[in-house]
Amino acid sequence: MTKKFFLQDSYAQILNANIIDSGPGWFHCDQTIFYARSGGQPGDQGWVTIDEVEYEVADTIYEPDRQTIRHVLQDDSISLEINTDIQQRIDWDRRHRLMRMHTAMHLLCSIIPAPVTGGGVGESESRVEFDIQTTDFDKQSITDQLNQLIKSEQPVVIGEITDEQLDAQPDLVRTMSVQPPRGLGSVRMINIGNKIDYQPCGGTHVRNISEIGEVLLSSIKSKGKQNKRFVIKLID
Repeated sequence: MTKKFFLQDSYAQILNANIIDSGPGWFHCDQTIFYARSGGQPGDQGWVTIDEVEYEVADTIYEPDRQTIRHVLQDDSISLEINTDIQQRIDWDRRHRLMRMHTAMHLLCSIIPAPVTGGGVGESESRVEFDIQTTDFDKQSITDQLNQLIKSEQPVVIGEITDEQLDAQPDLVRTMSVQPPRGLGSVRMINIGNKIDYQPCGGTHVRNISEIGEVLLSSIKSKGKQNKRFVIKLID
């Protein structure tokens, strides 16, 4: 099992850890700040340092148990020794852009009142797909609403509720195909402002929506009779 330090502090950029398992081109740590690919958000990239030697991490993914995180090395011929102390360092510029985009996607969910059928977080462009029939949406109007929300400088607060509380409020789950993990005692919740958007999420987010910066709703496309894809971009 890997302690997921990124769930506690999305802003941590460096962390000391210990290798608890490894193989050619991969390793597990006792704890990590590397976000593992999940929920449409890519896994983190970055570097680990051992005795002043730096190794590049190309991807971060969950093992089948969903509790252990695999760090994938850029060079798959390298095997790092078990029980070795390392320093982790994420590619912060990339991570922060993903945090900005993921939080912007939550704001889009607050504007479009429909279940979410899919999504993907990118460094400069992201997509959210909604279970709606109509295409009667104005891109400029939604862009204006998003940027107005961003300018309101609302905080993003990480909280939790019990499985039972979530079961009693099924409308909190916006995603149709993916359910938040249960059975761990609590479910991680993201609350923007005074519940501007309030839903389960295991992703990394900015502390205040003002960090997102200006965005653009660049397109709305039909991906099926009741599946509309909204694409948003970061302006800078």
